[in-house]
Amino acid sequence: MTPSARPWVEWAQRAAALAQNGLTYNQNPFDRERYESLRRIAAEMLAHVGDAPLEKIEGLLADQVGYATPKVDVRGAVFDQDRVLLVREAMDGRWSLPGGWADPGDTPREAVEREIREESGYLARAVKLAAVVDRARQGNEPPLPFAVYKIFFLCSLEGGEPRGSKETLDVGFFPVDALPPLSLGRVTPAQIERLYVHQGNPDLPTDFD
Repeated sequence: MTPSARPWVEWAQRAAALAQNGLTYNQNPFDRERYESLRRIAAEMLAHVGDAPLEKIEGLLADQVGYATPKVDVRGAVFDQDRVLLVREAMDGRWSLPGGWADPGDTPREAVEREIREESGYLARAVKLAAVVDRARQGNEPPLPFAVYKIFFLCSLEGGEPRGSKETLDVGFFPVDALPPLSLGRVTPAQIERLYVHQGNPDLPTDFD
């Protein structure tokens, strides 16, 4: 996503959230028609700056119900000296930090530890909240039609052994300065490099935007 496209994504996400809230709380048929039109405009904006079909974006927006709030994505960084644990995603064949959407009933710590265990086979313990950031402002591609907060934890390796899952094809440790092709919707090289800085400087305060 180019810098010039980023404001359009944020405007579209805000318009989609307004439409979702209006459809949640307003039963007037004329107003609902206007909110549905606003949601379609937001989808058209996102289709224009992204590479997803308009119909797919409209479907994703239509699936969002209730009051619009950011989704929460948790990621765990496990380092072995200058190497970082990555999993190869089944969806695109590229590599990422273990993680995913946080589930209701899990605390953030429980969510990231579970994701690492399920996706990599390793047991890990979250030891530091390194960053809480807005995905739309981080350069993750492609843009999404809804807002996402990304929560990054530093985690220590506690045991287990490498194994894939239904969501991951492979598991491995890679040098931070020689990363494989990354699944950029999930993590960027700059995010991993920043987490490596946190690993070497555990007293750094949590990053946030």
